Amino acid sequence: MSIKHLMLGAGCFWGVELDFSKQPGVIETAVGYAGGNTESPNYEQVCRTETMHAEVVLITFDDELTSRQTLLEYFFSMHNPTTLNRQGPDSGTQYRSVIFYENQDEKIAAESIIEKQQANFNQPIVTTLEEMAVFWRAEEYHQQYFKKRGINQGCH
Repeated sequence: MSIKHLMLGAGCFWGVELDFSKQPGVIETAVGYAGGNTESPNYEQVCRTETMHAEVVLITFDDELTSRQTLLEYFFSMHNPTTLNRQGPDSGTQYRSVIFYENQDEKIAAESIIEKQQANFNQPIVTTLEEMAVFWRAEEYHQQYFKKRGINQGCH
């Protein structure tokens, strides 16, 4: 087993978490906040957009069962990466489309995937690439939100 991590934002983290938790090779998911300017943010602060954090999902996966590339390709199929700070009815910087990278190789690979994915969209992809930030785990009631409520269909 080769454990790896990927941190992504694609709108409301409840649906993103549910969708990624169903992907082959994904071991664990957690929702939280990253990419902002406030330590230990809470949901209310993030929703007011005062922190500049994105709602993100930290994905733990087995690199022998799936790849970062496969998960990133899925990322582009499960949300609209052409809407700036918006997914469906949700708007604000916390809903931005974002990929966090740990090193230059990951950044270059993500740039390559974005370039290839652009052919699937009529509008420019606005997904940002941001250097890996501190992951602030969201409040417990947000973790596995849909699963806890017996909802098998997310909002993406």
